[in-house]
Order: sequence, then structure tokens, then C-alpha cells
Amino acid sequence: MEVTINTVSDCDREMLVNMTQDELQPHFEKAYREAAPNLEIKGFRKGKVPMHIIKKMFGASIEYQTIEEITNDTFRKEIETRNINPIGTPTIINIDFKPGTPLSFKVKYEVKPDFELKDYRSIAVEKYVHKANETEIQSEIERLQQINAANEDAPKVDGDNFAVTVDMIDYDEQGKLLASSKRNGMRISLKEKQTEQEIKDALQGVAVGDVKEVQFEHQHGDHTHKVHLQITVKKIEKVILPSADDALAKKVSNDKFQTIEELKQNITKDLNEFWADRSERRFESDLLNEIVKQYDFAVPESLVQSVIDTYIDDAKSQQPNRQLPKGFDEKKYRDSARGTAVWQAKWLLIKEQFITKEKIEISDAEIEKIAEEESTKLNIDKARLLNFYKTSENALERLKYNRLIDILKQNIKIKEVETDDYSKFAVN
Repeated sequence: MEVTINTVSDCDREMLVNMTQDELQPHFEKAYREAAPNLEIKGFRKGKVPMHIIKKMFGASIEYQTIEEITNDTFRKEIETRNINPIGTPTIINIDFKPGTPLSFKVKYEVKPDFELKDYRSIAVEKYVHKANETEIQSEIERLQQINAANEDAPKVDGDNFAVTVDMIDYDEQGKLLASSKRNGMRISLKEKQTEQEIKDALQGVAVGDVKEVQFEHQHGDHTHKVHLQITVKKIEKVILPSADDALAKKVSNDKFQTIEELKQNITKDLNEFWADRSERRFESDLLNEIVKQYDFAVPESLVQSVIDTYIDDAKSQQPNRQLPKGFDEKKYRDSARGTAVWQAKWLLIKEQFITKEKIEISDAEIEKIAEEESTKLNIDKARLLNFYKTSENALERLKYNRLIDILKQNIKIKEVETDDYSKFAVN
């Protein structure tokens, strides 16, 4: 057997295999024997047809049917012998065979790119930090006031301190109402930040019974889709806010805090923990970006597509019945997500080499300690957590990743920068 491996690109390979009739014959003989019990020919009992007649009457058909199995088995044995680990699914792109002649076939497959880890210790990364300010604390107090507000019926909407109950129905792309989309009794708070501004604007000045039509584009993850609604006003309530005083502090904390000042101190602590977490996540993102920028190697296409597949699965998981929104253009989405996926695939390959180089392993003792700490924090049975970490490959990989990040942080230059610019905490 003659085997030739050609390098097409950094990641693409082609294996060309030529097999003689003598090498093929044992495979064919095995196929004849396996087919024999099921063959019927007039004059012979089922399974009793002589082998020479089987070969004469069915030989060509059996051989053609066997070729795919031969190519797959041969390719598998060849890559195992050569310690080749393809990424994705290898593809047979050419088979040349006729009964009585040699077999020639070509397999296209991808491998991980060959690259060396670079020294990252000279990398410098800014770490943005932020402390809770009075505006943020007051905003949280106002949110608690909204939650504990009283409501009274009102004749019309006149400002932001209103809640409007509506029936809502969608228009389709042709401008026709979709009866199946009707949602009755939806309560919309005009103070709610997440409520689309177009809806808030449309409800200003309305009275019970009014019908409004609203159109806008809704951003969802990495894509936008058009929204066209008919809104019928069913009820209007004026929101009466409680005073920001000790009584509010006692109520919202179930008497844990006796004064409004104690409540504010706790809000400040929670906000600072929130900003510390956002700071850490942004810093980690910036650190990885700086590391990935050091490398310029090709990424296997199958790995890129696999990453995009996970993005689509995540999008499905956030939708009812795990179905993508109507009109979702998957091809357009894949094209738009490609740049991010290439980056992610590249980092996965770099991370894998780092973990190998640093000999990062998580011992049973470490897993036990982590399970014990998280059991107390999350109020989950320790034995369940222990089993989760020991049986979940993803969980173990996450622990190794965390260990790697700690090592990287210890060896780079970090400069803390205080800022009130919230955009600095967005994760790229």
C-alpha cells in the first residue's frame, strides 16, 4: 500500500492512498462471507449459494459496497499509526475503483496548527476599577421605592411614575395582525429601564381604551430584528412611591437594617462587589486579547464552525422551545460571528498549549476543597458538587482554566486605573 500525505495549508492535509488488488482481496473475501447467508438464488437454499457463484453474480456489487468501509478503516489505521489527530470530520474527496483494478482514494482532513508559545511576561494590561457613587446608590434606593410603591387608578398617563396594563399583538412582515401572538394583560412600568423607549413614548398621554401602533428594532445578542406592535390600553395606574426613610429600610430588609443609612451602607457594599466582579471580567478579557494578539497562525475551519455552533445553541437556549426567532438568518449570523469565533478558536488552541506547558492538573484534594467551599456558599450538598467536578469534563476544564488565569496574572504587569466611565467595564 502506498500512502502519501500532502500539506495543503497550515491546517489542511490530504492523504492519498493506493491499494493493490492483493491488499483489497482479504476485505472482499470477508464481505463475500458476510453476505452469503442472506443471498438467495433459484435452485439453492438461502445461505447455501456456492462462493464461486456469489462472486460471479454479486461480486462487483459487494465490492462496490465494501469500498467505503475499506477507505474509512484504512484511513483510521493510517492516522493511528502516524499519531495524527484530525480536527472535525475527515472527508473522502475522491475514490477511483473498478472491480479487478487497484483502489485509489484521497481524504481531506484538518489538524491543529503548529506554533510555539510566546513569552507573555512583558505584557502590560490596564485594570479599570470603580467605587460606587451617590448617583448609583440613589438609583438603587429609587428601584426599591418602585418595588414597594402603591398604585392608584388614573385617567391618563402623565409622566414616568405610571404603570400601564395593555393587550399586545404583533404585526407580521406584511403588516397583518398575528392573532396567535396576542398577549393579554401585560403590565408595563414606564420607569423600567429595560422597557423599550419607543413603547414608553407611545404610552405618554394615553387613556384607557386607546390603541397605539409602535415600530422599533430590538437588539438581541449579536443581531437585531424588527418589532411592529399594536398596543391596546386596558388600565392605567399612578405609582405612589414610599419615602426613602427608616421604615423603607426595615421593610425591604425584613428588619435586618433599622435605618436608611444602614441600608445605604449595604447597597454600597453590594455595588462595590458588583463593580469588582465587572472589573475582573473586563481585565481578564483584555489580558486574553493581549495574549492572542501575539499569535498569527491559521485556525482550522472545522473548529471555527464548532465555536459558532455553540453560539447558535446558546441563542436557542434563550428562546421559547429552543427555537430561533422567526426570520432568523443563520447564514448572516454565522458570517457576522466569524471574527469572534476565529478569535475564540485561536485562544482555545493557545490555552491548551499553556495548560500542557504549565502541567496544570487538579488533584482530588483540590476538588474536595473547592466542593466544600462552594457547598457552604451555594447551599448545595457537598457530595453532589464533588461528583459533579469529578465526572464533568467541562467542570474540570474550567478549574484548569482558572488556574491558568491565576498564573498569567502573576506574571504580567497590571496597572489599576480608577474610572467612572461605565463603558470601560463592558467585556469585549
